[in-house]
Amino acid sequence: MKILIVGAGGVGGYFGAGLIKAAADITFLLREKRHRLIQENGLTVETPEGNFTITPKSVTADQLKPEYDLIILAPKAFDLEDSLASLEKASANGTFLPFLNGFNHLEVLDDKFGKARVMGGVAQIAAMITETGAVRRMTDVQGLIAGPRSPEHETLAREFADLCEKSSFNFVYSETIELALWEKWVFLATLAGMTTLCLGSVGDIVATPYGAELSQKMYSECCAIAAANGFPINATVQSKALSLLTKEGSIFTASMMRDLTSGQRTEHEHVLGDLIRKGTATDTDCDLMKIAYTHMAVVKAP
Repeated sequence: MKILIVGAGGVGGYFGAGLIKAAADITFLLREKRHRLIQENGLTVETPEGNFTITPKSVTADQLKPEYDLIILAPKAFDLEDSLASLEKASANGTFLPFLNGFNHLEVLDDKFGKARVMGGVAQIAAMITETGAVRRMTDVQGLIAGPRSPEHETLAREFADLCEKSSFNFVYSETIELALWEKWVFLATLAGMTTLCLGSVGDIVATPYGAELSQKMYSECCAIAAANGFPINATVQSKALSLLTKEGSIFTASMMRDLTSGQRTEHEHVLGDLIRKGTATDTDCDLMKIAYTHMAVVKAP
């Protein structure tokens, strides 16, 4: 299987490097500056367990050919349109596997390419690109969830799963990948909503008199939106999520908060705004989410 990964950032770079170490045929599609840097110095991955450097295959948009079986998309949600434009020479063939936050990117890809060419994926990692261009994983969490959304790509999904299971990161093959996307979305929306509103970690929030209660209410609100859209979150998943969202002393924050405080563009439209739109379309109460979104709309980075 020939795999093209669009970008070599925290998600694409980390999991792509892991797949290369497992002998997968990976090529990165990169902008010219990133392409030149990686070709000259390799791609370094920094982890709590140690660092390593690989020299991957990479191309720029003008070098693309329609020769890939699987095209992995892992940009920030607001960069999806630009990513698809850069894929013009490669998108005639191949199945797409997006690892983006939120859910509406699936609707965009389905409209453009058809559901039979769009798998589903969830990335579980806290990672960033350092000043030197390395990909740094910041916690012990390192996993992918992926699966088919249409019978046309069940075989390809199984082949990708086989590759991932040979790697060092965690992998789950899901027959209900859209539910997995909703499970992550409602968790992330709560984490992002609370940590950006309060400009603090989970531990900071629950150390206040009302922090844990508000986190629970915001998560319940998000779960109600999911249920109203046909994706109820089961009690076990909710319990696990709430334990993370209300853990005393936790330093956990959303990447949205880190992007906000460092002056970077944020995904608030795709994580918070899109969820609110799903809520209002089903007449589901989402007042706390609206407060979090309004805060981001006012103070967002340029």
